[in-house]
Amino acid sequence: MSLRQLQWPWFAILARTGREKSTTLLLENLGYQCFLPVSKSRRQWSDRIKELEVPLFPGYLFCRMNPHNRLPVLQTPGVIQIVGVGKSPIPVEEEEISAIQRAEKSGLSVMPWPYLKVGHVARIEDGPLSGLTGIVVKIKSGLKLVLSVTLLQRSVAVEVDRHWLSVHPNGGPSAFFKDATDSETPVDPAHLSGAQVFANKLVEAD
Repeated sequence: MSLRQLQWPWFAILARTGREKSTTLLLENLGYQCFLPVSKSRRQWSDRIKELEVPLFPGYLFCRMNPHNRLPVLQTPGVIQIVGVGKSPIPVEEEEISAIQRAEKSGLSVMPWPYLKVGHVARIEDGPLSGLTGIVVKIKSGLKLVLSVTLLQRSVAVEVDRHWLSVHPNGGPSAFFKDATDSETPVDPAHLSGAQVFANKLVEAD
């Protein structure tokens, strides 16, 4: 396989907050494959409807790159550093990026979420996210599938229908999904409140 055909791993790029989109465009113009996960919503203004895009991982974007030739990336305006240990970049798991790409393209509501390392794991068997596996939490408005980028210790959540979930032997999804504020799920209620505020900001105006 030639270098031109080689598909490099995904790396997380720390960018200046508020410049994630412009930095992504600059890197793409240099020939890099980039991914900037965003939440989209339509907001009604007095004279028009405007579509808003908010980064799901504020201050970060993802880029396929050769870790042994990272100077062009580091010299790109807006780039602060490549996430890693010391001076060694660490790639992001391919499956984690693929899952977030699926969620973003699904048309479902996606939002930042407190990082979850453990919890009630379920597989999506139906719907636009069929085949994905993640931690499922129950909140007042329904169920959310939490997808994480382990390297960044950050997560996003996407709304799912309980009928899409794999059936549990003890009687279905509702038999084993507990509230996101239960003691078995390591989520700070204050963080959940903040995430809900973010969600409210993205709700389409009536």
